[in-house]
Amino acid sequence: MTMLPMLAEQAVTWIKVPRPTFDLVGVVLSSLGLAGICAGVALSLGTVLGVGFIVRGRRAPQSLAERLSLHLLEAPPQ
Repeated sequence: MTMLPMLAEQAVTWIKVPRPTFDLVGVVLSSLGLAGICAGVALSLGTVLGVGFIVRGRRAPQSLAERLSLHLLEAPPQ
């Protein structure tokens, strides 16, 4: 049986692969796009939360601290 010498032969195949390049402009533009999306989300969430806090603060009854705090009285008219 002469199968062993045929299995030992190896064929080398070369494939040309292009040299990788670094796309600095693409990295910068995608980073700016991602930062813009994050800023937009933060702005919208901050606006919604801020309006919610303002509306809740105006509708809520006076808190304990507000009831116990000292207020200056207006001067009587002379």
